[in-house]
Amino acid sequence: MSSLDTITLTGLRAFGRHGVFDFERENGQEFVVDLALGVSTKKAAKSDDVADTVHYGELAEKVVAIVGGEPVNLIETLAHRIAGAVMEDERVHFLAVTVHKPHAPIQAQFQDVAVTVHATREDHGTHR
Repeated sequence: MSSLDTITLTGLRAFGRHGVFDFERENGQEFVVDLALGVSTKKAAKSDDVADTVHYGELAEKVVAIVGGEPVNLIETLAHRIAGAVMEDERVHFLAVTVHKPHAPIQAQFQDVAVTVHATREDHGTHR
């Protein structure tokens, strides 16, 4: 396999109703998602055509729809849902997706709570 490049999308903000508490589901809150995708950008660089790469605008729309979609209890579950959707694109060889929950209901001062999951083509290539 030739060397891979990275497409990174950071700080994507979306409203969702995820959490274990009823008030989290009722009120919702902002989630922040970071993605790093391992892809080859050689074909796109040669053609200068967005069709030859992962379109980060479409990627952002897909992730926002997942965050705004069916509620889950855990951001771990949300991160894996996002990873599964991104890995549907055969051009993505690996990814890291981080879901931040900066307004988590924690009774202490904190900056952020986040979960990062990693996926590879080998993880998703044979069983969808």
